[in-house]
Amino acid sequence: MEELFGIMTGIGLAAACGFRIFVPLLLMNLAVLFGYLHVTPGFEWIGGYSATITFGTATVLEILAYYIPWLDNLLDAIASPVSIIAGAVATASVIIDMPYHLKWIVAIIAGGGIAGFVQGATGAIRAKSTLLTGGLGNPLIATLELVGAIITAALAIVVPILCIALIVIFGFIAVYKAGRFFFRSTTRRQHP
Repeated sequence: MEELFGIMTGIGLAAACGFRIFVPLLLMNLAVLFGYLHVTPGFEWIGGYSATITFGTATVLEILAYYIPWLDNLLDAIASPVSIIAGAVATASVIIDMPYHLKWIVAIIAGGGIAGFVQGATGAIRAKSTLLTGGLGNPLIATLELVGAIITAALAIVVPILCIALIVIFGFIAVYKAGRFFFRSTTRRQHP
C-alpha cells in the first residue's frame, strides 16, 4: 500500500512539475524538512537547507520570468524537457520499497510522461493566448499555472488520491479540447 501511495504522490508531484518546474520541488523540500514527506534513500538532498535556498531562488526567478511576455514562450520551449526530468526525479524520490530498476521505469514513464503531458497542454494554452491576445492574456495563464502547480503539489503530498483524480479530469479535458480543435481544423480544410 505504501508503494501505491508513493507512486500516486510521485505522479502528482510530476504533474505539478508540468505546470512549474521548481514550485513542486520547493514544496517537496519543505515537506521533507517538516517531516510530512519521506524520500527514498539517495534523495535525502531534497530535504536539505541548501536545496531550500536553491529551489526557493529558482522558484522566484521562474515565477517572475513567466510574467515577461516574450520570455514566457521561450521558457516553454526550455521547460518541456526539463519538466520531464524534474517529474521523473520527483516521482523516483518518493517511491519507497520498490526495486531500483522498477522505480526508475515507473518514474520515467509515469512521472516524466505526466509532466510532459501537462507541460505540453499548458504550452499549447499559452501559445493560443499569445495568438489571440498578442501576449496580453499570458500573465493570467502564468497565474493559473502557478496556482495549478501549488495546488497539485500540495494535494500530492497531503491527499494523493484526490490529486490523481484531478489529474485524470484535467487530462480528459485537455484531450477533449485538443480533439475538438483538431477535428474542427481538419473539417475546415476539407470543406472550404
